[in-house]
Amino acid sequence: MRISFHGADRGVTGSCHLVECAGTRLLIDCGLYQGGHSLEEENAEPFGFDPADIDLLLLTHAHLDHCGRIPLLVRRGFEGEIITTPASRELARLVMLDAAGLQEEEAARNNRRASRHGRKRRKEEVPLFTVLDALNSLDAFGRSAQYGERLSLAPGIHATFLDAGHILGSASILLELEEEGERRRVLFSGDIGNGGRPLLDDPEVATDLDVIVMETTYGDRDHKAMQPTVDELYEVINETFRRGGNVIIPTFAMERAQELLYFLRAGVESGRLSQSTQVFLDSPMAISATEIFRRHQEAYGDATAALFQSGEDPFQLPGLHFTRETAASMSLNRIGGGAVIMAGSGMCTGGRIRHHLKHHLWRRDSSIIFVGFAAQGTLARRIIDGASTIRLFGEEIPVQASVHTINGFSAHADQRELLDWYRRTGGASITYLVHGDEDAMAHFATLLEGTEVRMPALHAGHDL
Repeated sequence: MRISFHGADRGVTGSCHLVECAGTRLLIDCGLYQGGHSLEEENAEPFGFDPADIDLLLLTHAHLDHCGRIPLLVRRGFEGEIITTPASRELARLVMLDAAGLQEEEAARNNRRASRHGRKRRKEEVPLFTVLDALNSLDAFGRSAQYGERLSLAPGIHATFLDAGHILGSASILLELEEEGERRRVLFSGDIGNGGRPLLDDPEVATDLDVIVMETTYGDRDHKAMQPTVDELYEVINETFRRGGNVIIPTFAMERAQELLYFLRAGVESGRLSQSTQVFLDSPMAISATEIFRRHQEAYGDATAALFQSGEDPFQLPGLHFTRETAASMSLNRIGGGAVIMAGSGMCTGGRIRHHLKHHLWRRDSSIIFVGFAAQGTLARRIIDGASTIRLFGEEIPVQASVHTINGFSAHADQRELLDWYRRTGGASITYLVHGDEDAMAHFATLLEGTEVRMPALHAGHDL
């Protein structure tokens, strides 16, 4: 039995872990690296294993940094089965097709720009993977995993998906391994959710473990409590409207967009926000994700499930507008004030949000609200860290809008909740820390007791 690490190792993105047992090779996740240009290049590098040798892929959830290299994996030879929850299956399809489309568009745009400026290239830029690659990868999705169901994967290997409470369909995965009389129980945390949320249940755990592979995104800090977080959101919106500006929210399409709609609806219903508040969800992907969220009521916590059962839609409010078409998105630039505009991507690495930032970063009456994690090297991180100007579409844009970071909306557990999750498992002999900045990971390691803590390097392998 052996485990090796091929992504999100001493870094936050690109989750990919390989387990070998009794002649079977299986992956936990195959995600995209996100951030600076060097990480983009790393996506194209060899995986650290031969995709053709992989028998199974277990997907914890549908965020791009966990599923985004699946089309590339298939293109390079993977012919095995992908297993995930029903909601993650639908959301991953959406995410991978969207990523492929964006990569095709970016490659075409860069090639046009190079041609226009007479630059000589050794070869034409090509996308990491295409829409056709993404479509082909959908054929690999096989069985669906229900929470708590023990699946037989191969002789000596069983898997149980547990609700991780992170986004719709997200899971931690317990592997029960047996080879030559040796047995190991290995728990992969996936991304652990921020407990006490209105939409999803709190994260579940397994116990009696030998090995834990655990995320540490917020291993060095705690989030603001939920109620003060929601209060701050309402205050920023109301103050911005009083100044005559717009509120721009870079928004992750899955979970964050839906949770914000939930709280905006609650704010209007309670009178904390004006009945005339106009909200624009300017993201075809987030709009489609919201429709998927409505279809999977089995994955919600009791309070949200009860809303659906009573005939209410927790994602609907009077002034909500869905803007799928590009022309509709462009028309939002003519709105002088009084609008909340939510657009992707959450880290501002692409998508429509960059156009809205171009039109609002220089406006002193507008506000930019960041409500999620921003990896090093991303545009969002540069703005949060206080950049005075930002280059967008060939222009230097001064940052004069009011910038707010409201991290209580994070879908990730904070340090306190990570420790609580770990303690509820009862711990393990060996704990691997992954999916976190190295400083956060190292800090969190000092808080764990009674276990051998390892922080694996990229492509490092260890016997189980």
